[in-house]
Amino acid sequence: MVLDLVGKIALISGGASGIGLRYAKELLRNGVKAVTLADTSSEFAQTASTEIEKEFGPNRALFVKTDVSDIQQFDNAFKKTIEKYKHVDILINNAGILNDKIWEKQIGINVNGVVHGILLGMENYLPKYKQGPEAVIVNMSSIAAIGICPFIPIYCGTKAAVAAMTRSWGVPHHYERTKVRLLAICPGVTATPLIADISGRNLGDAYEESLQQNIDTLPPQEPEYVAKEVTKLIQSCPNGTVWVVEEEQPPYEYVFPERETMPK
Repeated sequence: MVLDLVGKIALISGGASGIGLRYAKELLRNGVKAVTLADTSSEFAQTASTEIEKEFGPNRALFVKTDVSDIQQFDNAFKKTIEKYKHVDILINNAGILNDKIWEKQIGINVNGVVHGILLGMENYLPKYKQGPEAVIVNMSSIAAIGICPFIPIYCGTKAAVAAMTRSWGVPHHYERTKVRLLAICPGVTATPLIADISGRNLGDAYEESLQQNIDTLPPQEPEYVAKEVTKLIQSCPNGTVWVVEEEQPPYEYVFPERETMPK
């Protein structure tokens, strides 16, 4: 099955800037009717809304101030989307921070925020308000979920959780009862504020030293490339799969080894 994006409604957490805004614009370029930018920054949202209106015309974007770590605020983003556009077909759980120094807040956004999005989307709004035979949830993980980054170990853990949740919710049992397809995206290093401001966002000098030893081995890709590839994956990739997009190369599915095949 290929999801036809024409006329669909997308809700994007963290959608007012960075890669989230790139997702919004790329979806609109591919026929999506409108996007909800669920974000904490009114300032970024104003700029984003102006850019979207200039390129795509009026009434194509809705901003809802949203802290995804608060499930009531996330629920409100869905409600406002339904009020304005009557439908919601795509959820991109994109909101996230990279800062091990404030690791409790990081877990609240990167893990709890994704849980909130999946529970609200999969168990309530998407099955009821989708327009076609299926809806889609995109969970933003990271290459850090499947690699080793000794300078940001807690961030790695949050993104590994996102991949694991996607695989566990993305099974036939849950799809058949909800008709919601899930995928996780693991971008490689991407030129966003998360990477530009990475120095100092760690647990101290030993971690900063490790970062400085590794940072030159992390050539960034452009967020526009990631957005284009993710838009393609939204339309057709299998349920519960995890995809790596790095170094502006074609995406590939990351296949986790089955425990049962391991030597005993």
